[in-house]
Amino acid sequence: MSWAALFGIVNMIALVAWIALILLPRWPALLAACLYAGVGLLCLVYAVGLVGIVTGTFDPGGAGGSEASFSTIEGVRGIFASDGGVTIGWTHYLAFDLFVGIWIARDADAKGFSRFLQAPVLVATFMAGPLGLLIWLVIRERRARAGGRWS
Repeated sequence: MSWAALFGIVNMIALVAWIALILLPRWPALLAACLYAGVGLLCLVYAVGLVGIVTGTFDPGGAGGSEASFSTIEGVRGIFASDGGVTIGWTHYLAFDLFVGIWIARDADAKGFSRFLQAPVLVATFMAGPLGLLIWLVIRERRARAGGRWS
């Protein structure tokens, strides 16, 4: 399988999970599917791909002449210097952002926030991970300070 095909597959897995998380009722089975079939599968692809990239099993020499490692900026640049490195790095972002989105949705539901308020926060998390998380943390803290209760 090509890196481009794998890139498309991981994007589709994440997109389907995000659409379900934002638009569908949050049944326990749906949340479990987003977590295990979404985040879990992305984590598996990431783990296998990372080991393959770092060991040179996948994309040998794809580091553009740089030694692939996490200890220097040149080493990290080397990891991302190939289609495989970019695909695996992107999968990392997709998995973590989806995990954070599931946490936000569960937390917001438990605290009685409307789905209308949750939707833009989840979209922000989908598009710009940490920005969406920051927005959620500010919203939930403001509610806690304003009323001392969640509903």
